[in-house]
Amino acid sequence: MSHNTFGHLFRVTTWGESHGPALGCVVDGCPPGISLTLADIQNYLDRRKPGQSRFVTQRREADQVKILSGVLPQEDGETYITTGTPISMMIENTDQRSKDYGEIARQYRPGHADYSYDVKYGLRDYRGGGRSSARETAARVAAGAVARKILPGVTYRGALVQIGKHKINRDNWDWAQVDQNPFFSPDAETVPVWENYLDEIRKNGSSVGAVIEIVAEGVPAGLGAPIYSKLDQDIASLLMSINAVKGVEIGEGFDSAELTGEENADEMRIGNDGHPRFLSNHAGGILGGIATGEPIVARFAIKPTSSILTPRQSIDQDGREVELRTKGRHDPCVGIRAVPIGEAMVACAVADHYLRDRGQTGRLD
Repeated sequence: MSHNTFGHLFRVTTWGESHGPALGCVVDGCPPGISLTLADIQNYLDRRKPGQSRFVTQRREADQVKILSGVLPQEDGETYITTGTPISMMIENTDQRSKDYGEIARQYRPGHADYSYDVKYGLRDYRGGGRSSARETAARVAAGAVARKILPGVTYRGALVQIGKHKINRDNWDWAQVDQNPFFSPDAETVPVWENYLDEIRKNGSSVGAVIEIVAEGVPAGLGAPIYSKLDQDIASLLMSINAVKGVEIGEGFDSAELTGEENADEMRIGNDGHPRFLSNHAGGILGGIATGEPIVARFAIKPTSSILTPRQSIDQDGREVELRTKGRHDPCVGIRAVPIGEAMVACAVADHYLRDRGQTGRLD
């Protein structure tokens, strides 16, 4: 299987399968001299790992990261300095239950990549989906933690803004709430609504989709390039590569189709500091593929988890029609754990564009 690498100067290659002994990534292009600790990476992996509430899969994985190369240990025993060589990181799988998938070894699960993988490669890893499993995204989160260190003045924050038809009240948006509930919700009032809703979804053995919003603040104006290397183009590409994502938008996104030119254009004035300022941010921090200096705002939609207990019609590898339901441990709403993954993907895109911009223009900030 090819195409396991993304990025240009900040390049990430992920490896491993859902039910293999381990998974990980190799980050190539990280500049030397950057201070890094295991905690810098582990904190983000802990936000993504399964089994943290009744609303996500009960697979129990510690997701403990190990750095295998690309860093130089310091005397304190906790800090590493990047050397500029490839940084290899590994996360062991410790709670696989491959037997849960034995009954579907030759059956195509509706909504999954079983059939399309089989058509392309002539075989598939039925044990949790192999490379197509969302388990692979743990490696992306580790890579994103390294990407965050390249531009320390930038903050990347994500929040769940919709589950099913239930949206947050944006007037209640409070970033401090995001890590205070199991849904990464910025609106405390939606938490009990989502709890009751997902409890019902779980009881019925079903699943539901979600929308996640990522905001990157402090991104320098000028990052990105027009035509074939737009910053929003690469952000959208990386977000779209996340498992189960079916839609991406930047700024107002699809809602901009309902606006007039007067409503949509972000007017400008000179601020008290003598620098340009925007009076609004409908563009989501990017114009013509280039960052404006305003917060970058991206949203992506996650489809319902395809593994459900409700019997579904399908076929098997022998061309027979079957009816199957998926056993095992699955997320009733996979979008919940996608929040730190989305943050990581945006961080990787921005880090890559920063290095590319520095190489072309010589700017260091």
